[in-house]
Amino acid sequence: MDYKKLCEDMVEYQILNRGILNKKLLAVMKTIPRHLFVSESMKASAYDDNPLPIGYGQTISQPYMVALMTDILEIKDSDKVLEVGAGSGYQAAILSRLAKKVVTVERVKELVDRTKKLLKKYKYNNVKVIHDDGTKGYDKEAPYNAIIITAATPTIPKKLLEQLAENGKLVAPVGPRYHQELIRVKKVKGKLEEEYFGGCIFVPLIPDE
Repeated sequence: MDYKKLCEDMVEYQILNRGILNKKLLAVMKTIPRHLFVSESMKASAYDDNPLPIGYGQTISQPYMVALMTDILEIKDSDKVLEVGAGSGYQAAILSRLAKKVVTVERVKELVDRTKKLLKKYKYNNVKVIHDDGTKGYDKEAPYNAIIITAATPTIPKKLLEQLAENGKLVAPVGPRYHQELIRVKKVKGKLEEEYFGGCIFVPLIPDE
């Protein structure tokens, strides 16, 4: 199977053709082999236009949604990024090629172990994987220039907003279990400004409590 061609087609037809024009992001997504982040049985579907199961009730997000959420974060190469929900590690791998440092927090221990090994093996060396409740963020590395929540949350956890740097941006699917709104929050002079980017459906963000 020609994964390189499938990856290039994914970027062109699913992402560029839907209006995402960020050249750096598009180039990065062409270099990240998505099939490495799914199980053997899912490799043939790795570049399809939909999310895929990765076990433990979690998914690897639809390629377009990964691109959209990353694009609206407007990441600079000097940024420190927090990801809530490491999942497969695919989103973290993309972020690692755009930012200075990525901290990704995952509550499922089996996914943490798998993702750590995968990111280390393929030399995504500026990613730190933390086993913890993502709704609490990760204070030790705060503040963050960008925060991405890759699971549905009824409201944005207060702890995450506290860890967002001045002029930082947070992107999250916010709403009830079966339909959310993709929201970007920007912190300006300590106040939060919200923008809306359409409907979406994600698996739920589950706190430890």
